[in-house]
Amino acid sequence: MVKGPESLPNGVNGVGNGHHHQDYFDPSAPPPFKIGEIRTAIPKHCWVKNPWWSLSYVLRDVLVVTALGAAALHFNNWLFWPLYWAARGTMFWALFVLGHDCGHGSFSDSLMLNSVVGHILHSLILVPYHGWRISHRTHHQNHGHVEKDESWVPMTEKIYKNLDSATKTLRFSFPFPIFAYPFYLWNRSPGKEGSHFNPFSKLFTPSDRRDVFTSTLCWSIMFCALLCLSFIMGPSSMFMPYGIPYLIFVVWLDFVTYLHHHGYKQKLPWYRGKEWDYLRGGLTTVDRDYGWVNNIHHDIGTHVIHHLFPQIPHYHLVEATQAAKPVLGKYYREPEKSGPFPLHLIKYFQRSISQDHFVSETGDIVFYQTDPLLLKNSCLYNNKTH
Repeated sequence: MVKGPESLPNGVNGVGNGHHHQDYFDPSAPPPFKIGEIRTAIPKHCWVKNPWWSLSYVLRDVLVVTALGAAALHFNNWLFWPLYWAARGTMFWALFVLGHDCGHGSFSDSLMLNSVVGHILHSLILVPYHGWRISHRTHHQNHGHVEKDESWVPMTEKIYKNLDSATKTLRFSFPFPIFAYPFYLWNRSPGKEGSHFNPFSKLFTPSDRRDVFTSTLCWSIMFCALLCLSFIMGPSSMFMPYGIPYLIFVVWLDFVTYLHHHGYKQKLPWYRGKEWDYLRGGLTTVDRDYGWVNNIHHDIGTHVIHHLFPQIPHYHLVEATQAAKPVLGKYYREPEKSGPFPLHLIKYFQRSISQDHFVSETGDIVFYQTDPLLLKNSCLYNNKTH
């Protein structure tokens, strides 16, 4: 059952958008293909993981991060710092994506290599590798499910209405959501309990506890090292080369992961109950184009095929997507082409967080609804700031 009038956000008769009834595509309809057909369409070599190839990307990114740090020490002036912050923060994001591949096992077939590289890369940018890996696995296994999904999961109307006004403003007003990730690591999303650092959190099973403890220990060592350096060198001496790039990395992470599942021009469904299955949930994912950043952050914007088959290495995602598109048909949403910088995506992000507030308590197929009062306040705020 499709719940709410928002299920037809553009109107099946094309009211207000110039389309005819026959042009309307219902993204919540069960697809006429099986996941096996998509898998068969993808060339066999796209599934092969080459650890040396994967390690070459690690080497590239680590060298760039190191070179940027050396350049900061050499130049150390206010003409250089903004460029450095943007570049190093983006490279921190690139390191995160490689650690993310380790978590999926798409980095290599070796569990040991994946774990060692994942811990090094994620600990360097203050991410608890196993804690995040396990919650991200939950996200992939339940993508598009209202209650069971883990990343940017929608709130039901009841949970939303019980939030205080400050929480609503921070979660649904630009630019606050793009700084949400550290808070998510500590306390998850509204309506969910647990911490990525606590081995006894509801996020984890008893068998996960040793891994989570190991990752929290690695995170703690990195945090203490940064703290000691701050005392030795002074807080500003660490905030300038590390703190601000870390914030840029957080912005990238929140911005990109949000747009993987929100902000498309046509509202996309969320499922529960008998209507959800792995394929339908994965097909609500959206590919995005980031221009020249695509190569830097390892084509993470090529996200539909990654969600359906997370074991495919990132360097095969583009080819795999091209091969799968004839099978996916209209269920694949061609990403809008980006200029040199993906500034076109800001409007979709801002529009979505100002309008996509909650979903219905009932119904097995639901779409985001808007709180008119919060939308009005958001519009007033944006008018004042412009």
